[in-house]
Amino acid sequence: MTDGRSMTEQTGATRQTGDAIVAAARGWIGTPYRHQASRRGVGCDCLGLVRGLWRELYGAEPERPGPYQPDWAERSGGDPLIAAAERHCGAALPLPQARPGDLLVFRWRAGCAAKHLGILSGADRFIHAYEQAAVVESPLVPGWRRRIAAVFRFPDRR
Repeated sequence: MTDGRSMTEQTGATRQTGDAIVAAARGWIGTPYRHQASRRGVGCDCLGLVRGLWRELYGAEPERPGPYQPDWAERSGGDPLIAAAERHCGAALPLPQARPGDLLVFRWRAGCAAKHLGILSGADRFIHAYEQAAVVESPLVPGWRRRIAAVFRFPDRR
C-alpha cells in the first residue's frame, strides 16, 4: 500500500468515510431542489448535494462547475460528470462492489451523458436531490438501478 496503512486499516477508514458521507447526506434531506445551488437547508440540485457534502467532509471543493443549464448534458459532448468523478474519486467501481457512502452516477439513456448523482445509503436506497421537490432518500428500485452508469468511492478522510 502506498500510504503505509494496512489493508485492514484502509478498509476501516473507507467504512468510516462511507458512514460519515451517509450521515452527512441524511442531514440534507428536505433541502429544496434549486438548480445550481449547493447549500444545505437552502437549496441544491444533485450536483450541489455532492458539492456540499464534499465541502462538509473535505473542506474546499476541488473544482467549481461553472454555470450550467438544465439541458447541459444534451449539449455538452463527452461525459463531464463521470470525468469529474474520476478526477476526484479515482477509477469507477463495479456495481456489485458499491457500499453505503459511494457516489452513484446515473445515465437516463444509452448514448447520452450521465446527468444525475446520488449517494448510496444502504443496500437498496440512495439519497439525491429530486427535481421539483427536495433532497430525498429513495428506494433503489430496478428503474433507478438500471440507469447507474458508474459508481465511485469518495477518498478516505484522514
